[in-house]
Amino acid sequence: MHRREPRILIDATAVPADRGGVGRYVDSLLAALDEDGTRASVVCQPRDAALYGRIAPRAEIVPAAESIATRTARLTWEQTTLPRLVRRLGIDVLHSPHYTTPLVNPAASVVTLHDATFFTAPALHSPIKARFFRTWTRTALRHADLCVVPSRATATELGRAAGVERTATQVMYHGVDPERFRPPPPEEIADVRDGLGLHDQPYVAFLGALEPRKNVPELIRGFAAACQGSDDRPALVLAGQPGWDEQVERALESVPHRIRVVRAGYLPFHRLAGFLGGARVVAYPSIGEGFGLPVLEAMACGAAVLTTRRLSLPEIGGDAVAYCGTNADEIASGLASLLDDPARRAVLSAEAQQRAKEFTWAACAAQHREAYARAQHLHRRCR
Repeated sequence: MHRREPRILIDATAVPADRGGVGRYVDSLLAALDEDGTRASVVCQPRDAALYGRIAPRAEIVPAAESIATRTARLTWEQTTLPRLVRRLGIDVLHSPHYTTPLVNPAASVVTLHDATFFTAPALHSPIKARFFRTWTRTALRHADLCVVPSRATATELGRAAGVERTATQVMYHGVDPERFRPPPPEEIADVRDGLGLHDQPYVAFLGALEPRKNVPELIRGFAAACQGSDDRPALVLAGQPGWDEQVERALESVPHRIRVVRAGYLPFHRLAGFLGGARVVAYPSIGEGFGLPVLEAMACGAAVLTTRRLSLPEIGGDAVAYCGTNADEIASGLASLLDDPARRAVLSAEAQQRAKEFTWAACAAQHREAYARAQHLHRRCR
């Protein structure tokens, strides 16, 4: 007898308006699942209904009420209204792709846990955020039929810090969209340069939230040290939303006037390939990542990437990126080495493009389909 595939509901209501890592994961996964023929429904913020209708045209799009715009309202809706929606739509598996999930749910439950640093390095997060995500990670590990994590490092750290004895955990790497993230043509790079006021000046790029775990203050100090005495000084361009502390501002105050640091803020999605691929070096000296999507996206754009060996980053970069430590002196040494060696940068660029091809959203979607079937089986067995 042919077994019917489970009917899936993906809760995209926690996706923020500006598409950071979590947003790109949810959007890209939905598009790949739709392309793969998965029978899915998507509940989302009203602002995203048209977007999901375009990227997942086979899916049933269910806009949620306007009242879930705040975190408190969304969590209340998740615990009260979402289970009723699951029942009304005849859902077999609910996928909650950002930590939180209904405590009472008639369907099988899959939860994505993106990061373990809320346990292993809580000082890198605001205290409220760290407590919130520690609580919901433990809750998901207790209540979900299956938890998805984006790297072996995250699975290992969660096992040590939170325990996984009451649930199954499955590693699924994210992918990269080769149509959006690819070596950019010269005119695309020039457009980004001009928009940032760089013009012909080379630059080192950073992409990510300017929060403590991204280690941006040490990057700023390391960059300033690497540029000392150089006649061909690049600029450092920081692209991303401000973080929750003031360490970046204090580091910027110490930069000599002759060294240029540009705060680019949030860059539109369509400019990222030109930004990453046009950089002399993409520097991402993070203290800890659950996956490290900016590293993979920079690799796909043909960038020479400098990052650290913390947590998941070596799983993503392999031998196709350069590595450094996390303090300013180590970052300075790594940057100076790459900036002075165009041949090494060219080798890294070629190797990075090849390695990036190993990470696809199609493979990620296929693994999620298997996870949905497995979660349904586990749910039925426990009933």
